[in-house]
Amino acid sequence: MKKITIIGLGSMGSAIAHVLLDKGYQVYVWNRSSDKAQEVVQKGAHFGSTVDEVIRASTTTILCLSDYEASYEVLVHLDAHSALAGRAVLQLSTGSPQQARDLEAWMLAKGASYLDGAIAASPSQIGQPEAAIFFSGAKAAYDENTDIINSLAGYAPFLGEKVSAASTTDLAFLAYLFAAYIGFFHAARIMESDGLEVNGLGQLIASISPMIGDVMKYESEVIHTEQYAKPQTSINTCMVTIKLLQQQAREAGINNDLPAFAERMFSRAIKEGYGNEEVAAIVKTLR
Repeated sequence: MKKITIIGLGSMGSAIAHVLLDKGYQVYVWNRSSDKAQEVVQKGAHFGSTVDEVIRASTTTILCLSDYEASYEVLVHLDAHSALAGRAVLQLSTGSPQQARDLEAWMLAKGASYLDGAIAASPSQIGQPEAAIFFSGAKAAYDENTDIINSLAGYAPFLGEKVSAASTTDLAFLAYLFAAYIGFFHAARIMESDGLEVNGLGQLIASISPMIGDVMKYESEVIHTEQYAKPQTSINTCMVTIKLLQQQAREAGINNDLPAFAERMFSRAIKEGYGNEEVAAIVKTLR
């Protein structure tokens, strides 16, 4: 039976533990408060009295704490670093690219093989095909734990040995996601202002998501190749739509923050001479 250690049993850590128990792993867990471990222990997990104990119980440890600071506190204050030598550590706590670089250096000094991970999924999606986890760092740690990794996510790419790559990619995705959130919430107000049901909009977005993905793939290639001169959709064309969004907000009496923000961004690009270029030329103003 394969063994795995999990440190941190919040909603995400508990979800990971449940999935790996279902997959037949012998799971060793530790959490500051033992009450959070009761459910997974009843399912067959082994609760350790110390971090040192559970790390020594397997060759791979998953850290799933609130942040990197919590990881340091747990490992340093409980003297777990003495157990890290020769073991793989998969960090699945939330952090920045620089924190990933710093923790890699700390882990290497302790003799551990370090793999930084960034989860792009909710706890309920862990173990499902739609779950995504990005990994970077020690290739050996990734290769040796592919069974575990593939048990947790349907999409779990190795992004290279540059340890910050997973966190950077995750933040890039989140930037896109949060902008999409704001756009969707403004869209909800547009629907409501005309007496239409918002859930219909959600279904529409779900249905056309593959098309949106293709658009973003195209725009990413435009930016990568710096080929803006023959637009499929120009900045000037987009400005027409932005003006319509502003007009609708005025006519319906709804919040205008999003259209006003977009108008400032696109006006700046037009002022800098990019109006007839592909919409991806906006990135040049961000540089």
